[in-house]
Amino acid sequence: MKDFTDQEIAAIYRVVALRRDMRHFLPDPLDDALMERLLGAAHLAPSVGFMQPWRFIRIRDRELRNQIHSLVEAERKATAQALGEREDEFMRLKVEGIRECGEVLVVALTHDREHHIFGRRTLPEMDLASVACAIQNLWLVARAENVGMGWVSLFEPEGLRQLLRMPEGSRPVAILCLGYVPEFYRLPMLEESGWAHRADLRELVKTDYWVP
Repeated sequence: MKDFTDQEIAAIYRVVALRRDMRHFLPDPLDDALMERLLGAAHLAPSVGFMQPWRFIRIRDRELRNQIHSLVEAERKATAQALGEREDEFMRLKVEGIRECGEVLVVALTHDREHHIFGRRTLPEMDLASVACAIQNLWLVARAENVGMGWVSLFEPEGLRQLLRMPEGSRPVAILCLGYVPEFYRLPMLEESGWAHRADLRELVKTDYWVP
């Protein structure tokens, strides 16, 4: 007996296909009940050794949001310079919606992670993989709730850690912009803009050995 109907299964695939990394938002706030559902879904993510290393910081203070935006803007300019000949092209891209979106979350790795050995002895980065799973959970349910989400990674981690008074040893992983949107992008924004294109899956799947 199947746990899910064909329609429910199709809905999951549809949400995965229509998820987008959003940069354009409406300013309407998200109510607390909705945020609780989204964060609850994130908290259901798998984690290595069931360590649950994710921490979520809701940024409610407008001035603090502006300070976070300044950190992102500094890294945006540094990234543009590092891109060399694509600098001008990159600077034309909209890479965040921190000041416009309804809600800003900072997702972080907790401190004292070295105490968790199960599943991390040879792969300590699995704590980061676990946090990424939580973010993806949130992303998918947000899309199902008709809420846009954008993952911003343009920031200097130590600067953001200190700004948010996070404990020594913790690490911010993502700034998430959440909010209602004018419309969802038909394709990923970077694909629509010509920055990059999705790879052919057949080139990414190997059988038995990477090199025959």
